Amino acid sequence: MKLSKSLKLAVVALAASCVTMAASAQDNVLLGAGSTFVNPLFSKMFSQYTASKVNYQSIGSGGGILQLTNKTVDFGDSDAPLNDDQTKKMSAQVLHIPMTSGAVVVTYNVPGVAGGLKLSGKDLADIYLGKVTKWNSPEVKDSNPGVSLPDLPIVVIHRSDGSGTSFIFTDFLTKVNPEWASKVGKASAVNWPAGLGGKGNEGVAGLVKQTPGAIGYVELAYAVQNKMPFAAIQNKSGKFITPTLEATTLASNVVIPADSKVSITNTDNPKGYPIASFTWALIYKEQNYGGRSKVRATELVKLLWWNIHQGQANCAPLNYAPLSKSAVKVAETILKSATYGGKAIL
Repeated sequence: MKLSKSLKLAVVALAASCVTMAASAQDNVLLGAGSTFVNPLFSKMFSQYTASKVNYQSIGSGGGILQLTNKTVDFGDSDAPLNDDQTKKMSAQVLHIPMTSGAVVVTYNVPGVAGGLKLSGKDLADIYLGKVTKWNSPEVKDSNPGVSLPDLPIVVIHRSDGSGTSFIFTDFLTKVNPEWASKVGKASAVNWPAGLGGKGNEGVAGLVKQTPGAIGYVELAYAVQNKMPFAAIQNKSGKFITPTLEATTLASNVVIPADSKVSITNTDNPKGYPIASFTWALIYKEQNYGGRSKVRATELVKLLWWNIHQGQANCAPLNYAPLSKSAVKVAETILKSATYGGKAIL
């Protein structure tokens, strides 16, 4: 049966309408991927945000950076700024927008030691170098007078995936142990001298929980939610600091550069916890790429603007440090620099 000209035009108009509606619906679902470190906070934020839906995949900072490089997500999230190699692989300038700061904690499974363990940065690095191998070694005992430490091998657990949490951890170890700095260094993924790998916070936590003698590192909110013990870590002033929201906030109370890329590990603040970091949402400065609509670009910038303002109310209840006023100001300026077709989005 042949369709009349008017009916054909109606079908074409209907199809175009459907395509427009589908595109509109798609623009209302933003895609993100990256840091597991910030996932508990993002889960809460995105459940409250109503202007658009957000599908965030907690696959590690390295995965998020790769997805942004391949332009399969609207934003990545990383607990470390892009390094030179990652920056070169991006097709255009990438903005770093601070979302919050948080602590990486050292968790452990030592029979008979339910809590209160203390570790210096040097000894922690030596444990991960495979040099300190027993819980009752002189190095660990010196930091824990009066604690009955077992004659038990230390089982080192580390991340197996590219991870901003690993970057924070190794950034700290690099600053406090010259041998670590020369042999291993800092990166989202390093050649670990010892131990077993677990994927994500979940994988590391699972291995620590099931392995007597294990030691690992996860982010604070994850450890608190899963009732995992964590050690007090010696800071630059020589004080053993238990990771708390207050101690993390003190560590992040620093001057924020215009591009927001700053390291706060091994803080100078005598009351600050030394293994802490900002986490950054990563977006392309120019949002007009790959057929993206201006609507979608605007929705993305509005989401991140909400995160650094109203969304900050979710930080403290989940053991993340809210952004300082100076950090918010820097984040606002960076977001205002995002463009579509060369024109500011905000």
